[in-house]
Amino acid sequence: MTEDKSRPPQDRPWESGWAPDTTRAPGTRRLWLAGALALATVTACVTAIAVMDSQAGEPAAESAEPTTLSSSAPGGLISFATPSENATRTPGKDRERPSPTPTTSASTSPSASPKPRPKAPKPSESDRTSPAPEPPKSDGISIRSVNYPDRYWRVRDGYVRLDSIGSGPEQREDATFRRVAGLADSSCYSFTTADGRYLRHRSFVLVKDGDDGSSLFRKDATFCPRPAYSSGAVMLESVNYPGRFLRHRNFQLRLDPFQHYGDFRADASFRLVGGLD
Repeated sequence: MTEDKSRPPQDRPWESGWAPDTTRAPGTRRLWLAGALALATVTACVTAIAVMDSQAGEPAAESAEPTTLSSSAPGGLISFATPSENATRTPGKDRERPSPTPTTSASTSPSASPKPRPKAPKPSESDRTSPAPEPPKSDGISIRSVNYPDRYWRVRDGYVRLDSIGSGPEQREDATFRRVAGLADSSCYSFTTADGRYLRHRSFVLVKDGDDGSSLFRKDATFCPRPAYSSGAVMLESVNYPGRFLRHRNFQLRLDPFQHYGDFRADASFRLVGGLD
């Protein structure tokens, strides 16, 4: 038989009389492998059940977590253990007493105490500490220089100067002011004269002027007290020009930037004393 006729075309085996070899079924090796894998899986499941049954009598605090079988289990399978009888018991059954539950009257704030603290008794008038002494707020304050203690602020020709005050009533009235809450900041000071006008800075010079109701006027007429180098004295800083303080230069009251040298601190320190009028 020639080589061409030894094996008919395989697309028409039955028409040519040729039949495939059935002594060996195709895929036999794969079937064996599948069977071996199935057998290993069954063995692993049986082993896992046996291990879980042996551990059923132990406390199952971690029974809900997945546990890995021992190294003898094939394939490194992971299984979830069955909860034991102890795990299914009613919570709190084995406790001597139930855990306390928060009542509706308890405060939910973490910083609040469980019981309200009693309020401290209100101090009586005699127990109260007297506040620190302040300059008088009504008629009768005058402003005296620290380095020229015989000179006071005095309004003359609309400007504020540092003058020696005689015994005349007019001079003493011109050197007497009222200290009121600051027009631009209530924690600071404003100063009024006997005729109801205010002391304000204009072009950095302290003058007497009437209130025009503007925001600029309120700021120009407001000065904040700052500690001075001399005990009992203050320095007056401008609200709208922070860093500038009222000081006398050639006995004229001005608003100048703060200086660490020279006579600035002495020139800018004043004492608020009782009125001269």
